Amino acid sequence: MIGIPWSSTGPALLTHRSLWLQQALGEESAPTAEPLQGDVRTDVCILGGGYTGLWTAIELKRREPGLDVVVLEADICGGGASGRNGGFLLSWWAKLGSLVKICGEGDALWIAREAEDAVGFIGDFCREHAIDVEYRRGGWLWTATSRAQMGSWEGTVAVTERLGVNAFERLSPDEVGRRGGSASYLGGVFEPSAATVQPARLARGLARVAGELGVRIFEGTPARDVSGAKPLVVTTPGGRVTADVVVSALNAWTAGLRPLRKLSRSFVPITSDMVASGAAPDELAATGWTGDECITDSRLLVHYHRTTADGRIAIGRGGGAIGPAGRFGTTFHYDRRRCDGVAASLHGLYPSFRTVPITHGWSGPIDRSETGIPFFGRAEGTPNLVYGLGFSGNGVGPCVLGGRILASLALRADDRWTQSALVRGAYSRFPPEPVRFLGGSLVREAVKRKESLEDEGRTAGLAVARLAALAPAGLFKVESARHSEEGNHHTTTRG
Repeated sequence: MIGIPWSSTGPALLTHRSLWLQQALGEESAPTAEPLQGDVRTDVCILGGGYTGLWTAIELKRREPGLDVVVLEADICGGGASGRNGGFLLSWWAKLGSLVKICGEGDALWIAREAEDAVGFIGDFCREHAIDVEYRRGGWLWTATSRAQMGSWEGTVAVTERLGVNAFERLSPDEVGRRGGSASYLGGVFEPSAATVQPARLARGLARVAGELGVRIFEGTPARDVSGAKPLVVTTPGGRVTADVVVSALNAWTAGLRPLRKLSRSFVPITSDMVASGAAPDELAATGWTGDECITDSRLLVHYHRTTADGRIAIGRGGGAIGPAGRFGTTFHYDRRRCDGVAASLHGLYPSFRTVPITHGWSGPIDRSETGIPFFGRAEGTPNLVYGLGFSGNGVGPCVLGGRILASLALRADDRWTQSALVRGAYSRFPPEPVRFLGGSLVREAVKRKESLEDEGRTAGLAVARLAALAPAGLFKVESARHSEEGNHHTTTRG
């Protein structure tokens, strides 16, 4: 095991804060919001103070400034995936094939363009509202780090080109290695619209803007139950919220809400683990990785990494653990062994950083749908309870779209957002428990075995390869040129 001087110890293991959140909280002069005490009445109650919930609140106030909106957050705004992700602002061009299957070509192209526009929208929004998120639009390198990964992007590039979209630039292997600063990169393509942000500053900034618009935010206030009909009543430890409409923006925690338990088979909570090095701008410059690109490889259990403004490398890996029956314990929020493994990957990609200490490590659950695309709808039997989830590790930018969809659902608008095929509820269902957990665990181990062999230039046996191929969709489709978008289901995930 690698000796790693983590920055958080003791009680923090239960709420192990990311580098991003530690930075953001240390910069705030105002205290976090107080928990709910007593009973309140509101027009719309939003459950979840992450990107999805906060963008929904802001969009509702933009459309109807007089609307009363309450946000309930169990931890602090940004305490979940919104404050601990990799900070990749990605479009959905890599998911265009999946969008076409779900929505048809015309709607898929519109949604993908909206997702690309969201990357720039977030930068403009943050500048307008003085949110310093270290916004850097350096694009995304989709790479291969083993011979088996070469050409994984070809099926996706072919779909975009067939539909008249020039989303990806082909690079020579030398150019990929030069721009990525590592000899481990054997090939890849470049998607120029992507950006990176400091994700927790974004979440905390959205909470501030929402508050300035009149949204009432209660932190430390978990929703224990939603009952009633018209209106709905949200029960919390310190009081109740009576609302005409309730919006669930709980993501990986959705199945814990009684009226939404039927959605538990529509997604799988999985972990994503990250570490960050200390600031080492000179060592980083020496690698040649100076263009602010965010980078992924083409693994099923994807590695994703980016630089920071102060010269760190932050790297993560998706799919480290699966929650039985949709539940997850403290190891989902921090696991030293998994983080050690991610640190080893950083050092393998960038050997010069072996002398730079790893200062932060953290983990957390994400909500992975089978398609890798989020889904939205109304709770069965409770039409004034609306939900959205399944961002599958790519939500920093698309949550803007999620907020627009949920705002339209909450306001019962008849617009292109509510007419989209994304608002048909869950597209597919995982097997029931215990098959889902046991089968998912077998598939994950097969993927780990297969990719370990491929790193050594070896090929997995037929049984392992077939098990690994059952992994559901995540960050983007992985297909070689010899496979069609319709026929191959090899996928990746990141948190």
